[in-house]
Order: sequence, then structure tokens, then C-alpha cells
Amino acid sequence: MLVPFLERWLYMEDENPDLSSFASPRLFASHLPYASLPKSVQDSKCTIVYLCRNPKDIFISLWAFTNKLRLQEMGTNSIEEVFDKFCEGVTLYGPFWDHMLGYWRESLKIREKIYFLTYEEMKEQPDLHLRKLADFLGCPFSPQEEKENMVGAILEICSFKMMSNLKVNKEGKLSYSEVNNNTFFRNGEVGDWKNYLTTEMVECLDKICEEKFDGSGLKF
Repeated sequence: MLVPFLERWLYMEDENPDLSSFASPRLFASHLPYASLPKSVQDSKCTIVYLCRNPKDIFISLWAFTNKLRLQEMGTNSIEEVFDKFCEGVTLYGPFWDHMLGYWRESLKIREKIYFLTYEEMKEQPDLHLRKLADFLGCPFSPQEEKENMVGAILEICSFKMMSNLKVNKEGKLSYSEVNNNTFFRNGEVGDWKNYLTTEMVECLDKICEEKFDGSGLKF
């Protein structure tokens, strides 16, 4: 695995993994809320890139993904049932509003440590945010790399189309489970919620976001 998950791989295999065994700079992934990160991580000099998206699209992605993980004989979870739990904050890593606000507020306090990015921003201006990300990580593109269109090359090989069509992602499985890699790819588009949510569902989520994000400066 190129980018191991802290809570889903490293600590599942060893409750005290030797992280120093990984070549520097070390790169890890996590779904943990900021409040659940070890204090050693919060106080360290490590940098955090936090990516989130419109809660409506989060919900549709969650609903579709969890149904892919269910055994065929179990049937599918109805969108209504999952929606009710989502609005109550019942998800694997807690309420989406707490998760987002935790990283958002910290990113405002320590901008040099946390880069807060939305999927919508990334899709709208991928080249801009790739450059900003490179600057944040301390490895800006050089004039020569810009001249050679390194930004465009990276965007191409990291595109949804390219990644989803790699053989390993079309046919492989996770190293620590029987989940197919293609389970993690759906369509990669913004606004797909419009094809699934009723007017009542949209109004409900909009109200939750308005109440939970009020005064924070975070908007979708």
C-alpha cells in the first residue's frame, strides 16, 4: 500500500508500529477526527492535508460505498434509512459537522500545519490547488518544472479516469481485507446528490449545515 491508513492498517497489524521504519518524508492517511488524533500528532511538526466535500455528496458517496460492502444476501440499505442516521450524526467517524469543524478551526489557528481543501475547489481549479499544495508541503514547482508542464502531467496521472482504469484498481483487492479496490471508485463528480436526494432531504441537510456551521465561516 502506497499510503497506509493509520487506524485501518498500521495499528490493526501492530498496536505499536515502528513508524520510523518508513522512509522519510513519511506519508499516512486517516479518517480520524482532529480531536481523536494522538496528542503526539497534534503537537508534532507534521503537516496535515484535510480534504472534505459538500455534505450532500458525502452522504451519497457513503450510502453507495457501504452498500457495496454488504454481502449480497444482506440486501441493500435504503437511502432513507441511511439518510436518517447520517443526519443524526451516526457514522463511523462521528457527525460530519464535528469532523469538518475540528479541522477547519485548527486550520485557521495554525495555517502552516493544516491545509484545508474542499473537493469542489479541487475539481474547479485543480492546477491552482496542486501548486498551493506543493507550496504548503515545502516543495514548490521550479521554473523548469513549470516549463515542462509538470503540473499538467501530475494532474493527468492522478485524474479519476486514470486512477480508476489502472489494472490494480480494477482487479486488485486490499491487502488487509477482501474488499475490491474498484469499490473505492464511483464517478468522482461534484453534485451527484441531485440525482438521488428529494427536496425534503436537501432542505433537511441545508438546515443542519446552517445550524452547525453558523459563525464558523465554513460554507458549502
